[in-house]
Amino acid sequence: MDAAYPELESRLAAAGYLASASLATVLRLALVLGRPLLVEGPAGAGKTEIARALSLALGRPFLRLQCYEGLDESKALYEWNYHKQLLRLQADQGRNASWQETQHEIFSPEYLLDRPLLKALRSSQPTVLLIDEIDKAEEEFEAFLLEFLAEFQVSIPELGTIRAQHRPTVILTSNRSRELSDALRRRCLYFFLDFPSREREESIVRLKVPHLEAKLGAHIVRFVQAARRLPFRKQPSVAETIAWAEALMALGVTELGDPRAKETVTALAKHEEDLSLVRQRWASLLSASGR
Repeated sequence: MDAAYPELESRLAAAGYLASASLATVLRLALVLGRPLLVEGPAGAGKTEIARALSLALGRPFLRLQCYEGLDESKALYEWNYHKQLLRLQADQGRNASWQETQHEIFSPEYLLDRPLLKALRSSQPTVLLIDEIDKAEEEFEAFLLEFLAEFQVSIPELGTIRAQHRPTVILTSNRSRELSDALRRRCLYFFLDFPSREREESIVRLKVPHLEAKLGAHIVRFVQAARRLPFRKQPSVAETIAWAEALMALGVTELGDPRAKETVTALAKHEEDLSLVRQRWASLLSASGR
């Protein structure tokens, strides 16, 4: 196992993602076994970035299917190119082609508009496919995915079964807004990604904002980690920790005690009630930051 993708952690770091040893291990398993990986955890913990970084680390094309309520097969898999089919029908009227011949032609792969799932199957090289926020899609769509996740194939009535030329590496993410089916879970490896520890988040900030003074970076992370313990409507994500650090740098703020720092928390809190809560607790959060 250690011999499989031995440099994966360093490659992910080079792609801008600091993976824990346990995450790197389950990613190796997904690659070696060819199994989908389901990553659950709170919004903003960095789940989506796993797939982006893995794509860069492996040098593979990145495909993304963003899930939402009402997502159906046509948006995820394929649609027929109706405009192109119509033009072909008009052309065939002039040469008196039979309907059987025309039908065979217009319902061929040439007339398909590939969506992310079909693109992953028909790609001429291995891809990294992100199925993001699967918990936002309805149960019917989740059931539709089962064949794809188990066999890396799909069935299209007019064409039959289409199998993957190269098995994609599939990462599914969930914020746990609803419970996923046991059938989907059985088809996947599993990882729970929580917000990072203080030490790891400091390392992430140093990686993403390399010119930030180390002491200020440590104070920012301690402030944010204390803020996450407050009853926020939306907890600050790791990306928002980075955005706040960048905002402070842009204004030339070198310590959180600077009066300007309080005015930059709009980079951190994204709801009016969350902003009010941060400002009300500013003194205690500053104290927790160690500044």
